[in-house]
Amino acid sequence: MDIQFFGANCIVVTVGSARIVIDDNLADLGGKSMSKPGDAALFTSAHGNAPKSAKISIGMPGEYEVSEVSIYGIPARSHIDEEKQHSAVMYKLIAKDLRVLITGHVFPKLKESDIEQIGVVDVMIVPVGGNGFTLDPVGVLELIKEIEPKLVIPTYYDDPKLKFPVPAQTLEQALQALGMEPKDRVAKLKLKPADLSDDTQLIVLEKQ
Repeated sequence: MDIQFFGANCIVVTVGSARIVIDDNLADLGGKSMSKPGDAALFTSAHGNAPKSAKISIGMPGEYEVSEVSIYGIPARSHIDEEKQHSAVMYKLIAKDLRVLITGHVFPKLKESDIEQIGVVDVMIVPVGGNGFTLDPVGVLELIKEIEPKLVIPTYYDDPKLKFPVPAQTLEQALQALGMEPKDRVAKLKLKPADLSDDTQLIVLEKQ
């Protein structure tokens, strides 16, 4: 499994012939879409038009299969939802004995039923930009405590090339507040189950 970061909350997970693109709304933020023909496009929250080249576009809870990857969409309260709203979707991807959770801009206080649906997680990909729009380090630490992932990958932090609806804090500010020293900074994470440790570690993916 390969994981790459393209700015904002846009992540690409590649497993064999399957290329899964999460939250490619970069064009809406003043950037450039990086979707390719045949991709599976996932969205954790309301979005503009899905890439026309996408083989499948998913923005709702449910169970899906894309090539060798099982995808579970879990309804969730977004960070800016009222208490009983659930306008966000978390995605759990399972492939090659690896379990990856993409939280999106969720409210950090998960219900017990949410945690049960999420189950065991090896990698949690989570926004850290804060400022009321998305998770801040306090919320991220709460999710880490609840979900207990083995690896954490931060997304959605300040990027001068993108125009966020609400300014986001920098990655370094978020890391300092998290109190977590990155295990590594890589352009592409090539992940195998044997690479994971029992302790929660943090990897920074360099923007492509």
